[in-house]
Amino acid sequence: MGADPIALAAGLIRCPSVTPAEGGALGYLERVLAPAGFAVQRVTFAEPGMAPVENLYARIGSGAPHLVFAGHTDVVPPGDAAKWSHPPFAGEIENGMLYGRGAVDMKGAIACKVAAVLDHLAANDGAPKGSISFLVTGDEEGIAVNGTVKLLAWAAERGEKFDHCILGEPTNPETLGEMVKIGRRGSLNGTLIVTGTQGHVAYPDLADNPIRGLTTLMAALTAEPLDTGTEHFDPSNLEFTNLEVGNPTVNLIPGEARARFNIRFNDLHTRESLKALVERRAAAAAGGRIRFAFAWEPSNADAFLTAPGPFVALVTEAIAEVTGRRPALSTTGGTSDARFIKDHCPVVEFGLANRTAHKIDEQVATADLVALTAIYRKILDRYFAG
Repeated sequence: MGADPIALAAGLIRCPSVTPAEGGALGYLERVLAPAGFAVQRVTFAEPGMAPVENLYARIGSGAPHLVFAGHTDVVPPGDAAKWSHPPFAGEIENGMLYGRGAVDMKGAIACKVAAVLDHLAANDGAPKGSISFLVTGDEEGIAVNGTVKLLAWAAERGEKFDHCILGEPTNPETLGEMVKIGRRGSLNGTLIVTGTQGHVAYPDLADNPIRGLTTLMAALTAEPLDTGTEHFDPSNLEFTNLEVGNPTVNLIPGEARARFNIRFNDLHTRESLKALVERRAAAAAGGRIRFAFAWEPSNADAFLTAPGPFVALVTEAIAEVTGRRPALSTTGGTSDARFIKDHCPVVEFGLANRTAHKIDEQVATADLVALTAIYRKILDRYFAG
């Protein structure tokens, strides 16, 4: 390989791009991509009360097919830097391991994509047989409002159309080549609110304890599964995560009780159909005796699936050839920016191993960076070979 993914990854790690700070990471990418012939645009989005976020879109080529590499250069805070064996933004290498915040999530994968693309271009007279783009945000680890979702809309307004996308999230539990994400579960947060009548515990007949009603509804909502799962998804799951009564007095029956919950759901549901299902089950358990309501939080995390087909097969074959492992096709884990990309083109996720993501001493084997670059290079060569 001509381009060095290890040096590129170390260079990105040295940029302290903690969300929402750009930290020099997008500038670093621009300085690498522009000389290779990419038209690079850096776009900033903002909302009232939120810090502005800078993003990058770079494209080379003008025809089809159009393959886009997506990712993020923002990282979570390093925590107590004194607890790291190597400074979190130094990009130091020891015993074949590159240390630093973002090494696996996901500056390492971005470096591998860039190295693979530069090598592919060098082997093809500097131009793809189609188009290659980089869609890179600085708002994935934050609230994901001023990042990929707006950058995609911005690109669409300018006539950009994508055929397929590879997102470089760290998808492998332990070893490179174990897992490709072909979909994600949706996520929905809500609060169950039960209203009673406040009163003295010595006179329960004059009060209505909402805690009794709350536990009844909680039991009903968790007694039966929301579904039995699908071919590619586990069953949807509702978990209560917090109980709130706000009553410091031991001899007072409270007037209200709340329970917060999260639902991770599969592609049998939309957010609206899921809300309706939960509300029906609660109403049936309440039987007209319990006064309750739901407060649903806004969400942009729907379930989606990129069905197995030629593109998924192309990616998995490239992985198998380089690693000797045939990756599992998975929809597990939390949400990612793929939930936005799927509205524009089919997307799969494949990157490094995620064992140290968001941890002290986040690190990646330099051998994995070389191997991941080889995988991305095989994907590029096959994709543009037709």
